[in-house]
Amino acid sequence: MNSLDGKVAFISGAARGIGATTARLMVEAGARVAIGDVLDERGRQTVQGIAGESETVIYQHLDVTREEDWSSAIAATVARFGGLDILVNNAGLFLGKGIEEASLDEWHRLCAVNLTGVFLGTKLALPALRERARQSPHGSAIVNLASVAGLVGSQLDPLYSMTKGGVTLFTKSTALEFARKGYRVRVNSIHPGLIQTDMGEQTFISRARNLGSNDVEAVRHQAMSRHPIGRLGVPEDIAKGIVFLASDDAGFMTGAGLVIDGGSTAQ
Repeated sequence: MNSLDGKVAFISGAARGIGATTARLMVEAGARVAIGDVLDERGRQTVQGIAGESETVIYQHLDVTREEDWSSAIAATVARFGGLDILVNNAGLFLGKGIEEASLDEWHRLCAVNLTGVFLGTKLALPALRERARQSPHGSAIVNLASVAGLVGSQLDPLYSMTKGGVTLFTKSTALEFARKGYRVRVNSIHPGLIQTDMGEQTFISRARNLGSNDVEAVRHQAMSRHPIGRLGVPEDIAKGIVFLASDDAGFMTGAGLVIDGGSTAQ
């Protein structure tokens, strides 16, 4: 028996990177999955690459900052698969600018994706998750993508760190609220270190720029040196953790943060 047999999951920002890898692993673990993103063509390609001609994965257009997009995406998922057991709030934006360089518009956009998107996803998926939880021994699950930048300070991107710190405490607070209300919806966060994705590449470029250098490779090696495990992470490292938190194997976990960072925050 696979760990997600019979489960239905919705993953935001899953056209590529960690979200796409998570979708693939969830299908392999027995789930049916809906992925949402603004990258429509890339999202459809991801669905085709995972599912082929099967009906285990669907794509829904989703701007996580728009309430109407969330409402229609969740409704379509429930209509197609008959319910919703898992929400993964994966969509995120990286700015890569210091406080003095960032504009107010950039800050508003960062908050809209990293904070408002998580709030809307949680709020609008909650009725379906709560309903499905009644049928499951361990209830339903929400997994929020935070970051190690939501646990420790970031000297190069304090605004990103601020939003991910918000996700960290929102996770704990919603876990407590839903437990108090008897909803049987577990909420946990996952905290990646530097991962080799498109966003990871952005961090190397922005860090080089902030240090007054064009040597992205030197920044990459410097980042790797801060990971005691001896390498940077790959999407599958994080996706495996998400699958675990979404499964009944994590049935006694709520309000927790799973750190997958190669040891970088242990120092």
